Amino acid sequence: QVQLVESGGDLVQPGGSLRLSCTASGSIFSINTMGWYRQAPGKQRELVATITSRGITNYADSVKGRFTISRDNAKNAVYLQMNSLKLEDTGVYFCYYGNSYVQYWGQGTQVTVSS
Repeated sequence: QVQLVESGGDLVQPGGSLRLSCTASGSIFSINTMGWYRQAPGKQRELVATITSRGITNYADSVKGRFTISRDNAKNAVYLQMNSLKLEDTGVYFCYYGNSYVQYWGQGTQVTVSS
């Protein structure tokens, strides 16, 4: 089992910035993908960004140029720097850790963008 602990969610005004963090512990496997998904009220969970253990990134079109994902393999941590936040970025952000065979999810951290 892998446990994921997220932090960094908050209430922020449009145009503001937030940084989300997630740390994995437990039965860590070396080849993995970490990332962030989000779920807005009444909508399905969607991809925000992922990063492989080799550093290959993937972003949703809606966040390209505004969000940056990074990771620290020594700390088993993944980060999401969110800039120029928009109202539509509001939602619960879930940390993801996994590979082709198994996936783990964090409890989620609330990001609210509101004036």
